[in-house]
Amino acid sequence: MRILIINWRDIRNPEAGGAEVHLHETFSRIAASGHQITLLCCRFPGAADFDHVDGIEIIRFGGKWTFNLAVPWFYRRHLARRSFDVVIEDINKIPFLLPWFVKETPVMVLLHHLFGTTFYRETNPVFATYLYFMERLIPRVYRGCPFEVVSESCRDELVGMGVSADSISVVHNGIDAGIMDTTDRMVSTDRPDRPIAPDRKEPGLIVYLGRLKKYKNVDHLIQAMAIVRDEVPGARLLIAGTGDRRPALEAMVRSLDLEEAVEFAGYVSESEKISVLTRAEVAAYPSSKEGWGITVIEANARGTPVVATRVSGLRDAVVDGETGLLTPPGDREAMARALIGLLRDPEERERLAWNARARSRRFTWDETARQTIQVIRRAAGESADDR
Repeated sequence: MRILIINWRDIRNPEAGGAEVHLHETFSRIAASGHQITLLCCRFPGAADFDHVDGIEIIRFGGKWTFNLAVPWFYRRHLARRSFDVVIEDINKIPFLLPWFVKETPVMVLLHHLFGTTFYRETNPVFATYLYFMERLIPRVYRGCPFEVVSESCRDELVGMGVSADSISVVHNGIDAGIMDTTDRMVSTDRPDRPIAPDRKEPGLIVYLGRLKKYKNVDHLIQAMAIVRDEVPGARLLIAGTGDRRPALEAMVRSLDLEEAVEFAGYVSESEKISVLTRAEVAAYPSSKEGWGITVIEANARGTPVVATRVSGLRDAVVDGETGLLTPPGDREAMARALIGLLRDPEERERLAWNARARSRRFTWDETARQTIQVIRRAAGESADDR
């Protein structure tokens, strides 16, 4: 099959995030199985206009702020005649509204999550209103298009907006095989009651791994740490990730006199990420909204249970009471109590860790790619097998 994907960024873009990782991991595998994959995305400084990465043909044009406006013109002028079997719109905040100008080829939508009112926490009210309005157009503009979403929460939100449930397929994200710990040191297969790698866990270590944005609510976690430290004096929080909220978060740490308890690690490499997630006794994610929760499953793969907010995406990634604990969004006290409980109760922590590690093995990029090509075949009107 000849497949065109339109997304803002490619995997080499310095601003690439989870959506781009998903795209690359999924479609590089689909390309390796014999399909022709073309990605249309925006330029970034130093990038070539034409590139090939892991079997994906990459065409870059337009800038960060003009790409969505120029997509219709570029598609009609340069790509419409290439006879793609399907065009996939990877929606990331601003829809390209492809069904309005792609008439000769089936359009499929790949959606990670809806932002809704979260826009108002990240940008000025005027731009947030524009983004919110564009998102509200999805049910009307994409009526009749097949959707692939990464979580049940996202599916339910689309249905609530008026998209037919029959048109939506849920295909979960995978995680990199390298993050899976399959060594016997991690856990004893004949003794599920034996602690998971106790020699590799640092007592009291809590980790947050992700971007530092307003909607991620890392400030709530820092405030919860003030409560945790009162009852577990040795508890520490390691914040790994970058983002525009870091200065404000560092100021909060100082104002709460938590400099000795909270460390900002900044960007971490893949090997450093594995080390951080392995060393932590608990991972914490206080976001207002997520599409899924790849970092949750990555933590689980390293034998680390998660405390997270009960919101879209995270409530799909965390099985409450089985692989971690869910707390009400915005409730710092509840998050603190959940963290304190796990830090103080090694048996419960190990029970959750065991379950979490076992469940994490279900989520692989190979399986994501296999299910995605089935959705694509249906979108193109072909047999939905995985040949």
